[in-house]
Amino acid sequence: MTATTILLILLSLVLAAGLSYYQYFYKVKVRTKTHRILALLRFITVFGILLLLINPVLSNKTYQVVKTPLPIVVDNSSSITDLKVAETVRELHQRLASNSDLKDKFDVQTYRFDSEFESATEFDFKGKQTNIESVAKSLKSLYKNTAFPTVLITDGNQTSGNDYIFSFNQENKVFPLVVGDTTTFLDLKVSQLNVNKYAFHKNKFPVEVFLNYAGTKTVNANFKITQDNSTLTTQSISFSPSKKSTVVNVLLPANQTGLQIFKASVTSSETEKNAYNNTKNFAVEVIDQKTNVAIITEINHPDIGALKRSIESNAQRKVTILKLNEVKDLSDHNVIVLYQPSSNFGSLFKNIAQAGTNTFIITGVSTDFSLLNQQQQNLVFKMSGQREDYLPEFNPQFNLFALDDIGFAQFPPLQHAFGTVATNGNVSVLLSSRIRNIETGMPLLAFAENQGKRSAFLLGENLWKWRMQSHIDTKSYEKFDVFIDKTVQYLASNNSRKSLVVNHESFYNSGEAIEITAQFFNKNYELDDKARLMISVINKNTKKVKQYDLLKSTNSFKVNLDGLSAGQYTFSVKELNTNTVYNGYFEILDFDIEKQFVNPDLNKLKQLATQTKGQVFMPNQTDNLIKTLLAEDNYKAIEKAIVKKTPLIDWVWLLILVAITLAAEWFLRKYNGML
Repeated sequence: MTATTILLILLSLVLAAGLSYYQYFYKVKVRTKTHRILALLRFITVFGILLLLINPVLSNKTYQVVKTPLPIVVDNSSSITDLKVAETVRELHQRLASNSDLKDKFDVQTYRFDSEFESATEFDFKGKQTNIESVAKSLKSLYKNTAFPTVLITDGNQTSGNDYIFSFNQENKVFPLVVGDTTTFLDLKVSQLNVNKYAFHKNKFPVEVFLNYAGTKTVNANFKITQDNSTLTTQSISFSPSKKSTVVNVLLPANQTGLQIFKASVTSSETEKNAYNNTKNFAVEVIDQKTNVAIITEINHPDIGALKRSIESNAQRKVTILKLNEVKDLSDHNVIVLYQPSSNFGSLFKNIAQAGTNTFIITGVSTDFSLLNQQQQNLVFKMSGQREDYLPEFNPQFNLFALDDIGFAQFPPLQHAFGTVATNGNVSVLLSSRIRNIETGMPLLAFAENQGKRSAFLLGENLWKWRMQSHIDTKSYEKFDVFIDKTVQYLASNNSRKSLVVNHESFYNSGEAIEITAQFFNKNYELDDKARLMISVINKNTKKVKQYDLLKSTNSFKVNLDGLSAGQYTFSVKELNTNTVYNGYFEILDFDIEKQFVNPDLNKLKQLATQTKGQVFMPNQTDNLIKTLLAEDNYKAIEKAIVKKTPLIDWVWLLILVAITLAAEWFLRKYNGML
């Protein structure tokens, strides 16, 4: 307490005593026991009220020593077991975590990582992926604005995530403790294989294979691709210390439809320490039908090239660009894209109606809207001669097909004639339009279905700018191309809508995320958020059944089937309220990416240490690592003063005491006739 508080308490004592004396003893001739009791009650009351007003507080100062954190991060992936250093890693962790000198200087904390990062003191080395980048992100989040060293016990072989060298904070030193034999062993490896997921029946599809070699002598290897017991292609390849990699490109025939499994392998007469990485399985789904899309226009515009590239990013699509006078047989095309139809398109509209082909109409400043009003009834155009820029607004309630928002709000505006557009009939709006910050209530991208014929309308030109903006935002055209592909897929199908729609791949690599999504629609074809979806997965070989619930996400239901072993699986998705069922099939290919390594990635760990001004250590240099950490002068403990203030008297109980003394004084005066 301060001197002022003590002085106020003393003054309160004097004042309370003075008031009590004046009330019950001043000019009182006969001072009885009752007077003394009343004076005491009055004294307690007044002094208690004054104490409540003063509220004296006691301060208690303590000191706390805050040590610099020392995270010891251990690689928990299965590659540690494959390199036969699991026990070494456990011993290194135990030796560092239990070192008394390190504990005196640092706040030692241990973590483990594989695909995820978590706090742990036990390690099973069963992780299916290695993501060292997650270590960098997690440490930055845990120790914000803190300077600290990191000990990273790992082989440095990353299988997922971005490059970790520049992910760590350059101000915080990283000390990699490298485990695994750094001796160079002779090793042939199929490091990467590129192939399209789909091929077309009776065609040939390309396969690109990257082969790597580690060794100190010249080796002649044999590369081949097989299917079942048949060899499809074979090549002889020579490797040497100066030629350690090569790329093999082959064309394979697609003679059978359905899911086809292939194996690429490279072998030699030399003995290898790790032969698992000599082979890699891959799968291709051979289909016997291709979607032909025709883009018909009278003008030249960058949109046409952007559309062609986006649509043909899916190998199942083929785009033909036609001038109006080049159109002959519409039956060869599954979807017709009419780019800014003019008054000359009248006869073409009649031919399309007779053929029953689905259309994608794109309008702009060169469009004849009078013709469109005559040839279709889904949208009614009332346009002026002026131009306007329209920005997109994503409709999350859109339910014709599953589509996520790919960042439409950040896309540049499309140019279109100014006016009003009204919908008529069964029209679903995916993107509405706005002019700057003003919502127009008009569609920008809409879909319609009448009597089995489907149509799509994009009201605006300069779609190519959307594709470029998507690439700027995501460093890839993939999201935009998927958006266009789903639009074409909807138009290419004439099947009536199903109440249960399930999306999945035909095959997955072992260790990949296996995610299946589903949508369930009610009788009005509205997405039913109250649906209860369950999936049953059956292994065709073992007949083992696993059941999962699909969880609700933004506009679909999802289930993650990670952990399934390699093999063939059938599955059924069932909506429990209506008993609607969807049956499907997928295959998990045997591929363990963690078994691809023979040596630790010493060079990359050295780069990481150099980037963060740290140092690389080997297991036999653990004592040197400890000495280096102890010698670091930048990591000193900080003493913090903690001041804890507590009231001298609990105000609640003091208030109750004041109330009791006031009541007692009143009753005592009443009893003695002093009121």
